[in-house]
Amino acid sequence: MLPQMALLILPALDPGAAERFASLALSCVHREYPNKIAHVMASDGDARPPRELTPAFYGCFDWHSSVHGHWLLARLVRLFPDASFAPRARAALARSLTIANLLREADYLNAPGRATFERPYGLAWLLTLAQELREMGSPHAVAIQPLERSAVGRLTEWLPKLSHPVRSGEHSQTAFALGLALDYARSVGDGALEKLLVERARAYYGRDAGCPAHYEPSGEDFLSPCLAEADLMRRVLDRDEFASWLSRFLPKLPYTVLTVTDASDGKLAHLDGLNLSRAWMLRGIASALDGRHPRRREVEGISDAHGAAGLKAVTGEHYEGGHWLGSFAVYYVSGRGLTQETGAVRE
Repeated sequence: MLPQMALLILPALDPGAAERFASLALSCVHREYPNKIAHVMASDGDARPPRELTPAFYGCFDWHSSVHGHWLLARLVRLFPDASFAPRARAALARSLTIANLLREADYLNAPGRATFERPYGLAWLLTLAQELREMGSPHAVAIQPLERSAVGRLTEWLPKLSHPVRSGEHSQTAFALGLALDYARSVGDGALEKLLVERARAYYGRDAGCPAHYEPSGEDFLSPCLAEADLMRRVLDRDEFASWLSRFLPKLPYTVLTVTDASDGKLAHLDGLNLSRAWMLRGIASALDGRHPRRREVEGISDAHGAAGLKAVTGEHYEGGHWLGSFAVYYVSGRGLTQETGAVRE
């Protein structure tokens, strides 16, 4: 049975839907090819197949999609421990998340020349996976700690040097990554990381106003620059402060549901993910507003429209979307990152 919090978000994550989403991840977490690697080579000896370079996260086309594909499986096993897919999901996690594999992943991440590897998007999803494993009491939570520490170290070293936020709608965006990392820091009790993330969020975004939402989206976005920033700041500011900030930052919400013109084009298919990420970000924003706030119903309505459209696109018909959209769907319908779960917004 789903937690009440998830049912209040969207009553679509029943066992049948969970089975469908799990099947997408199970079909790709150990599928090595096609593969797009972001691999800095220092010599001929670095020309090796993905399964040797990153033995835990070599599937699902690219490293970050493999990471959040594993997160999808952990999340669904946690919510549906007795479902028919659960034994296969546990077996897939056990195959990937061995001590040996994860130590090699940490060695790869820490090697010279890889300071920017999967920064910040993939690192944020890695922390989200580690958070999920800890919260569910998984035995893999211990094995992932060396890689988890490396990811924290990379972010901790980078953020004080990052003079300006990255406001893109793709992997380089800072607001989305800071939001996931902040949820992780609070869940595991990493006060130093939380302090850094809150300070950086306030420095980057605290004085922002009039976000040009009418410029969105760019044609290959899967994250909204304006909404991701607001979804981060609702984690940072108290309720009254956030409501005031939001009125200055997003006085209007000119967001309409997006249509993908060619789902077989990996970049154009990003807009299906944008429908889903907009949906969960708007839900996060709404959760930080008082129930009587005049904008809350509007925000929730726009979220519902985007969520419905996004979920229809998670079919797996084309691998270009099938290798990652399931994770976005599960993040949305399971309520991951919402205040009822993280306790981020203070009453």
